[in-house]
Amino acid sequence: MVFPIKTTLFLVLNLAVLTLIGYLLFLLIKALRKYLRSETSRKEKSESPKYLGDVLKKHRSACRMTQEFVAETVGVSRQAISKWESGLTDPSTSNLMALAKLFGVTPEELLKETQQKN
Repeated sequence: MVFPIKTTLFLVLNLAVLTLIGYLLFLLIKALRKYLRSETSRKEKSESPKYLGDVLKKHRSACRMTQEFVAETVGVSRQAISKWESGLTDPSTSNLMALAKLFGVTPEELLKETQQKN
């Protein structure tokens, strides 16, 4: 039984497309499995802020406050809050105490959440 060239070409192209789709599914499943296995390390990383700015941002976000609101309450500019959260500068002691009071924690708790810079 002889197949016409068009039919043979069509079958070969379909087989190539199916193979490509199968390989892409394999890669997708492999990537998803790796992502799911890394959940604990992603969770640990998100839960352990390294710097004071990360801690301040975490508390501000948890309290659902904007940088503008925090700035007005503490008596500084919004840019100052942004610089503190990005780690460019650190708040003064009095500002740290005001932030802690605003977030409902002690200043010591804010500082204990930070880790030493390596």
